[in-house]
Amino acid sequence: MSTSPRTPRVALVTGGSGGIGKAVVEKLAADGFAVGVHYAGNKAKAEALVEQITADGGQAVAVGGDVADEQAMEAAFEDVESAFGGVDVVVNTAGIMLLAPIAELNLDDLDRMHRTNIRGTFVVSQQAARRVRRGGAIINVSTSVTRTQLPTYGGYVASKAAVEGITLILARELRGKDITVNTVAPGPIATPLFLQGKDEAAIAGFAKAAPLERLGEPQDIATAVAFLAGPARWINGQVLYANGGLA
Repeated sequence: MSTSPRTPRVALVTGGSGGIGKAVVEKLAADGFAVGVHYAGNKAKAEALVEQITADGGQAVAVGGDVADEQAMEAAFEDVESAFGGVDVVVNTAGIMLLAPIAELNLDDLDRMHRTNIRGTFVVSQQAARRVRRGGAIINVSTSVTRTQLPTYGGYVASKAAVEGITLILARELRGKDITVNTVAPGPIATPLFLQGKDEAAIAGFAKAAPLERLGEPQDIATAVAFLAGPARWINGQVLYANGGLA
């Protein structure tokens, strides 16, 4: 008796061409997902990742656009649906971090962070709420600094606290649709975004802060995301702190 090949589950990962997003794309592809690799500005990196995945026998497509632009995100979702037939998981890793004391933070920088981190998360969540299939998952990304409350992170934490709020309410609004909505809140992760502007002493201090005494790696967060995207069907409306044991 012949059997038809199993249709893979489909994920769209915003900010999927670098840092944590790239690790998430690679992990989900390894787990058998067809993946939409979203990029905002670096199309070449996204296409290179797509080529890597397809060379390894997976399925992927690059989709572009500003996450805060509802028309661009509608088109990105449509491109993924056209390529793979639907969307089961949305992982929203796209974000920017600009640090300064609250008294000194340039308000244009605050507006930039809020546009990408808050409006972008809202726009992507809105499309996901309309399109993700039953049995699916929506996963946003916050930060453990919402609890550790480090100086200079005020504007960034304000934007990520909003991400957590969006997540918790959307989980309740999707009652009855069998779609989980959660946030992963990383601790210090060795990505260019985190390492930029920090000297060796500062980096060593962050590495010692957690009981595991190291910086996290993007793969650590990808593993947490894959858990929420796959077997974790009874975890819903939660913030999962993936930080090596920070307070």
